[in-house]
Amino acid sequence: MDRDFIARNQIVERYLSGRLPLKAATEFERFCRDNPKLLDEIGLPETVNAGLRLLEAGGKPEPWQEAPRPFWQRPQIIMGLAIATLVLGLTLVLVAGDGANKAQKIVKLEKQLAERPLDPATSTREIRLLPSREGGSNTPAIIIGGRAAQLADFKIDESRSPYKMFRVTIDRIDQGRVAVLGNLAKDSNGHLHIALNSSALGPGNYQLTIEGVSWRGDPEPDSWITIGIQR
Repeated sequence: MDRDFIARNQIVERYLSGRLPLKAATEFERFCRDNPKLLDEIGLPETVNAGLRLLEAGGKPEPWQEAPRPFWQRPQIIMGLAIATLVLGLTLVLVAGDGANKAQKIVKLEKQLAERPLDPATSTREIRLLPSREGGSNTPAIIIGGRAAQLADFKIDESRSPYKMFRVTIDRIDQGRVAVLGNLAKDSNGHLHIALNSSALGPGNYQLTIEGVSWRGDPEPDSWITIGIQR
């Protein structure tokens, strides 16, 4: 390959346009390496500069520049996602551990509640109560309990009631039924006696619904009273 061959066969134009076969392109590159002045003779620097100006005018990157990466492939984005993933993983581990600890505490407390015996009553407290005949109330008429368990001896005045036998239903207000006491008879003074260990029930307000038992054995509403229990 010489200068005449290059000129006759338009080697430069074909090389620049990528139409030159691989073997011919290799020989042309070797010839240019051995004869660098040829590049100036064929005006290659001017051609390259003109091409670069066209790329710049068209907003295209120069061939040796790295093509811009999508934003998700940028190092700062990848690093930020990695840190966020790590923080999220640590948070999930902490939340899972906290949830497991809470579950264990709940199971332990439920077990203690189920196995806990009644506290022995250290004193007996006689309490006289006059029930309401107009309906139940959320306000306790008396509060029992405290730090030490008490045996509360309730004497409920039913002297005005025509019934002799009664049924007493105990409900924890806004929660549910606790107990039903049947076949209770009033004494000669017209009192119903109910003895209760204050540690038998949890703290809160309890409504006692007192029903008279008719001669047919049917319970009928008679009166109501509310008591409070504290610890």
